Amino acid sequence: MTSSIRIRRSRRAALAVALGSVLALTATACGDDGSGSAGEKGNEGSGKGTITFWDTNGGVRTDIWKQIIADFEHANPDIEVKYVGIPAAGAQSKYDTAIQGGGLPDVGGVGTAMLAEVAVQGALEPLDGRLRKSPLNGKLSRNLVAVSKAAGGGDTLYQVPTSANNGTLWYRTDLFEKAGLAAPTTWSKFYEAADKLTDKGRNRFGFTIRGGEGAIAPALDAVYGQSGITSFWNGDKTTVNDPKNVAALEKYVALYEKDTPSADVNNDFTKMVAQWDSGTIGMLSHNLGSYQDHLKALGKDRFRGVPNPMRDDGTRVQVSNPVDGLSLFKSSKNKAAAWKFIEFAVSAEENSKFNESAGQVPANTEAARDAWIRRAEPTRLAAEALNGGRTKIVQLPYYLPDWNTISKADNEPNFQKLLLGKMSAEEFLDVLAEQLNKAQADWKKNH
Repeated sequence: MTSSIRIRRSRRAALAVALGSVLALTATACGDDGSGSAGEKGNEGSGKGTITFWDTNGGVRTDIWKQIIADFEHANPDIEVKYVGIPAAGAQSKYDTAIQGGGLPDVGGVGTAMLAEVAVQGALEPLDGRLRKSPLNGKLSRNLVAVSKAAGGGDTLYQVPTSANNGTLWYRTDLFEKAGLAAPTTWSKFYEAADKLTDKGRNRFGFTIRGGEGAIAPALDAVYGQSGITSFWNGDKTTVNDPKNVAALEKYVALYEKDTPSADVNNDFTKMVAQWDSGTIGMLSHNLGSYQDHLKALGKDRFRGVPNPMRDDGTRVQVSNPVDGLSLFKSSKNKAAAWKFIEFAVSAEENSKFNESAGQVPANTEAARDAWIRRAEPTRLAAEALNGGRTKIVQLPYYLPDWNTISKADNEPNFQKLLLGKMSAEEFLDVLAEQLNKAQADWKKNH
């Protein structure tokens, strides 16, 4: 992305915040079909009529959203919700096209990975004031709300979180029991297990490390989780290449080929999960989304999932995982009805229903105490970790326009060089830090 494009988007962001501070209160008789474009102020509407909802994981989540919509329309017979399912892979481009040409919905799913990109174009309504007056106030995970705000590029809430995935350390309980090992709940126990479970002669390994596509985020999770550093920034400079993080990364990547298969250097999550499910590897770091794969491959009694390890002092530091959520579009002609839908969808009962279907952690803390959570141990432990008082979340800079490029195209090849010994941990993190500092300086200059 060129500097001029970043500057234009940054200027749009400043304009969006300025315009967002004033809410249009002109009423209309009914909702429209979401025909606005970014920059239009819209209005509150009558709180009745028709609103349009975009599900940005269409197909996968269609059935559960249709159930929630049916519940909402039963409770609010004067509001009709038009459902539009959009495949996740095309969601960002669909929003970009509608922002430029019109046809935005009243309310839509906007995950933190694309939140800043949509917000910077002036398309989203600030939600802080609405949430303060809402029954949802005080009932959402503080950590997830903090992730939503950080992903939007500042202190403004543009997304009400609905659910989160979380880093999970999956381990083979049968192999651990046979080796006399305790659950890998701390980093010390993790490294001990990785060593003890490795038997190269029998093609058995203690751990599988992600070296291919998507490798940077789990590596940063392991780095900050060990170092205990709790902020991604120290002033205007990133902490990513702090000496404590360098030491943590050195220890983590030293597992490659010693306690992991050599094929890991090219493995994305699909190959890594399949490799672990084959039954010859003790531990796998992935999120809650692979639970059904493990269940099908291993059966419920041969594995367990716990949150990524704690430090030995009992504190837990983890990087922010992408958070799913709902956003209200500034161009909506019926914001009152659209906000009612958001409030309803994230209420305890409906948020619980959605997340039980999705296998994710509810944002509503009352929903996170429901019976199905207690039965689904990996999800329950993840919810406890996300809401725990001793958990510190390092907010990854999703708001930077260059974040995806930096964390994927620019540095995934470098991470492979690091695993292969062609680059040191310090060199890798210094390159990453230089790019991040430059992107942060550019962003701050234009905000």
